[in-house]
Order: sequence, then C-alpha cells, then structure tokens
Amino acid sequence: MSALRILIYFGFVSLFADVTYEGARSITGPFLKTLGASAFLVGFVSGFGEFVGYGLRIFSGYISDKAKIWWHLTIIGYGLNVVAIPLLGITNSLEIAVLLILLERFGKAVRTPSRDTILSFVTKKMGEGKGFGIHEAMDQIGALLGPLFVSLVFFLKGSYKESFLFLGIPAIFCMFFLFVAKKSTNLSDYIPQEKTREENLSPHFWYYLLFISASVFGFAHFQIISYHFVKINLFSLKYIPMLFAVAMGIDAISALLAGFYFDKKGMSSLLLVPVISASS
Repeated sequence: MSALRILIYFGFVSLFADVTYEGARSITGPFLKTLGASAFLVGFVSGFGEFVGYGLRIFSGYISDKAKIWWHLTIIGYGLNVVAIPLLGITNSLEIAVLLILLERFGKAVRTPSRDTILSFVTKKMGEGKGFGIHEAMDQIGALLGPLFVSLVFFLKGSYKESFLFLGIPAIFCMFFLFVAKKSTNLSDYIPQEKTREENLSPHFWYYLLFISASVFGFAHFQIISYHFVKINLFSLKYIPMLFAVAMGIDAISALLAGFYFDKKGMSSLLLVPVISASS
C-alpha cells in the first residue's frame, strides 16, 4: 500500500483522537469545578497532566525503540484515550475524574513517540516535511472540531455527562482507523536497513531545550482559564468550548506562518517567542 494512503489513515487517527481529547479539555476545568475542585487543584491537574503527557515520553520512546514495539504502544496509548474520556461522563467523584484526566495524558505519553516513529518510517520516501505537514493539518482539524462538537452538545441543552459520553464516538473511530492503518502497513517495507549511528546531543540542543522551557513557563492552561470564566460568570458554558476552538484555529494558522518565517529567518525567528509571550 502507498505511503500516502497509510499517512491519511494515521491522519484520521489523529483527527478523531483530537476531537475526543481536545473536546474534553475544553470543558474539564469547569467540570472539575462542579465536582468541588479549587482553582489550585485545577491548575495543578492541568500542569501535572502536561508534565505526564510530555515528560514520560522519554521512557516510552526509549522502550519502544529498544523493544521495537511501536504498534503495541501506539494502540495502548490510543486505547487509554478511548476509555478515559467517556468515563468522565459517568463519574461524580472528583478523585476519579482527576485520575481519568491524568490517565488520558499518560496515554498520550505512551503513544506519541511510537506513532511518530512509525510516521517517520512511512514518510521517508515521500518526504518527511510533507508527510508530517499533512498529518499535522488533519490533527489540527480535529483539535478545532472537538471543542465545537462539545459546544453543540451544550447548545442542544446537553450537559457535561452527555458531552463526555458523545466524545466516545470519535474515540471509537480513532481506534477503527488505527487498526486499519496497522493492517495496511508492513513496517519492514519502510524501516531503513542500514543502522544509524548514535551520537551525543550537541550543546545547542540543550540550550534550545532551556529556551523552550523558559518560554512556556508562564503559560496559563485553558483549563484554569475556563475555570475562572465560569467562576466569575464571564461566559456562558456553551461558549467556552467555542473559545477553545478559536484558540486551536489561531494555533494552526500561527504554526503555518511560523514555519514559513522560520524557513526564511532560521533560529533568529524564535526571538519573537518571548516577546509575544510577554505581551500576552
């Protein structure tokens, strides 16, 4: 099967996954408030969840490469997404809700390195930039549609419960396309035969890592922002997911523009990041 078709399958996997978890993330802040969570707890859960979602990738990526179990970890990671989000719709316990939110982030940490490894193999022949660009575009479409889907549920007089339960539908579609992609892909046809030489990371990488860490250190997560929107009655609940959808749309456009600007200006273009962050 052609690499492009496999890439499209993975694009739909990410699209439906993003509909599920970005839709959920657009309302988890206010949802935790209804269960009695304080602003501190919501901020802690959102921040610690991001740490879990990104920090644990070091270990899952290492394990997947050593054991070559890319498909296994990808399926497990997306499977946790299918389970965690709909279960939020049937719990009235703050503690369980927090665990489910962290479980979803853990699933993202498990699947992302393995999924990206598979994509890097598949896109090697067609061009990695083009391949990841197509995948990211479909990913962002899902991130935009998810909050809009939740907003529609609230406009139709739905509740948190219905929103989380309905998000199980795109989660199932996500798993369907994932298994189609697995069945259609023979990784041995794409894995490079020559062994790559392992090299130590240059000091520039660590400088860049520190720069990125400092740039996002002061970011406020939408979960805590939406919590305060509801607390002070600034926006009706049905409009809050729409605000998150707008943010996702801006993110997609900004990423595209930033990519073109980076190609022209190189690393110096990143100097705009702290300026924009500070001004916001």
